[in-house]
Amino acid sequence: MTTKKKIFLIIGGVLLIALISMIYYRYYFVFGQGVKAGQLNYFVEKGYLFKTNEGRLILAGFKTQQPGTIASNEFMFSVTDSKLADTLNHHAGGILQLHYKEYLHTLPWRGVSQFVVDSIYSIEPGTKP
Repeated sequence: MTTKKKIFLIIGGVLLIALISMIYYRYYFVFGQGVKAGQLNYFVEKGYLFKTNEGRLILAGFKTQQPGTIASNEFMFSVTDSKLADTLNHHAGGILQLHYKEYLHTLPWRGVSQFVVDSIYSIEPGTKP
């Protein structure tokens, strides 16, 4: 092998590793994770090509987006696990604590939100099953 071929192979390998690293960091690296608690406002399956599960949790407290207006705090999330989606679908209107992972960017098959719920911490007693 000539020196030029070796240099091109090394540069190509470095560029490939850099590309793979960048894709992993942007789409698969877990930037943050935590728990949000509130009332499950809605939960729906939607999408044209990729059917994803999306939900909204109404959190306690108020926020103001414009002076003189009041709105509720909302946590919009996606769910990738079908069993978890079925459980959430049966608890619409219930008070839940949801564990989530935050990604830097979305993927079409993962949902429209950067926040992906991966488990339920607790369901308040007395909420419908």
